[in-house]
Amino acid sequence: MGDTPSYRESNRARLREALIAAARDLTVARGWDGVRMVDVAKAAGVSRQTVYNEFGGRGGLAEAIAISEVDSFVGRVRDELRRHGSDAYAACRAASVLTLREAAANPLVRAILTSGRGGADELLPFLTTRSDIVLNAGVAVLTQWARESLPATPPETLARAVDAVVRLTVSHIMLPRDTPEGTAATLAGIFVRLLH
Repeated sequence: MGDTPSYRESNRARLREALIAAARDLTVARGWDGVRMVDVAKAAGVSRQTVYNEFGGRGGLAEAIAISEVDSFVGRVRDELRRHGSDAYAACRAASVLTLREAAANPLVRAILTSGRGGADELLPFLTTRSDIVLNAGVAVLTQWARESLPATPPETLARAVDAVVRLTVSHIMLPRDTPEGTAATLAGIFVRLLH
């Protein structure tokens, strides 16, 4: 049993999760610029080489943290959308409120946005110039809900509306100007107008 592929894969997945959790905790505590691979290794109880073998370097670790964070969040957004059935305004508003509140309260997002220049360069792009992970996950979850809940909407119209509202949501995460509730109402209104 100890040598089967599924056992090895399971152990590797647990190791990866432990390394990502350790790196996330260190990032929250110190900011990304204060996280060293040796510290991640020590926190996870493995060698520094093990961390490098798993992620290749800080850039790979930053990407893994971003993907993990997004994946854990997407399920909650999906549930919120589904809770409102085919009511496009209510679903978009509720999902946007959840997204904006959680982004504001998430200690990792705060650590990324407040890290000093230079060290945050590997994590900040996942919210800005390399936000494809965030954008793709947001587009996927909203598109899936909309296809199921709004089947009469033409696919091209749906794609444009989803892309616009996800991009605007990310923009409001980066530079909030209103309360989550106020911004979410605006985003939901835009979404509904773009659908028609």
